[in-house]
Amino acid sequence: MFIAEMPWSVPLLVKLQNGTHHVFSSVYEALDFLENEWPLRRGQRYERAVRTCRGALQRATPVAVAREAFIAACLEAGLPATAAFEQVKVPGGSNPQRAA
Repeated sequence: MFIAEMPWSVPLLVKLQNGTHHVFSSVYEALDFLENEWPLRRGQRYERAVRTCRGALQRATPVAVAREAFIAACLEAGLPATAAFEQVKVPGGSNPQRAA
């Protein structure tokens, strides 16, 4: 992932309308989905998410604000979004822990 994609500190797991899940790791991925695959191309939260994601890519809006706007748009569209944690092994240990 390039830094220009503006990665989120914690990716989002979104349940899509067809029942599958998609992990969004950056502002760029979220904006691409909003502009090309979004189920509802209307709504205040959708429009705010598009604006804030574009602003974050132009470094005019904080990445965290774009992430929160994307979560709000997901809720508005009925797409549940939760934090996606990867399972990683801790060196020297056998128990997987969540990576933040």
